[in-house]
Amino acid sequence: MAALEALQVLLVDDNQHMRTIASTILKSAGIRRIHEVDDGAEALKALGNLPIDLAIVDFNMFPLDGVEFTRMVRNSPDSANPYLPIIMMTGHSERTRVQEARDAGVTEFVVKPITPKAMLDRIHAVIFHPRPFVKADDYFGPCRRRTTPRGYAGPFRRSTDAASSSVA
Repeated sequence: MAALEALQVLLVDDNQHMRTIASTILKSAGIRRIHEVDDGAEALKALGNLPIDLAIVDFNMFPLDGVEFTRMVRNSPDSANPYLPIIMMTGHSERTRVQEARDAGVTEFVVKPITPKAMLDRIHAVIFHPRPFVKADDYFGPCRRRTTPRGYAGPFRRSTDAASSSVA
């Protein structure tokens, strides 16, 4: 994992113990430049001051939670990097929470208690296999399509879908 050594990671969680666990996992992968903050508002400040390559954020924080942080990174006109890979971590894996995070523009999602394998798999995915970004009237973020179901008949709304529909 020598390729990860150059990464600057922003770790955002209001629980110091969770930050310690996540930081230990990151360090075990060779990541040394880890910037820790305890809420989304502090994370936004850090993004304005540091060249962050990856953000790992908790879902539930106050005053600014991980979902609102993600929306601001993706959509704010003064965002330092709207394409920033964002991994959301949470102890709440209900479908509605996962969908809310996805629809805010989260790149990947990991459920607590986190494991080194789960965290490193998500980091590997966002760094080495990034998904293309989509801009629509009501969404900006990584493509939410993980797969195209066999025999999918539409609707085809993207410019890239025209090529896909003629192949099928």
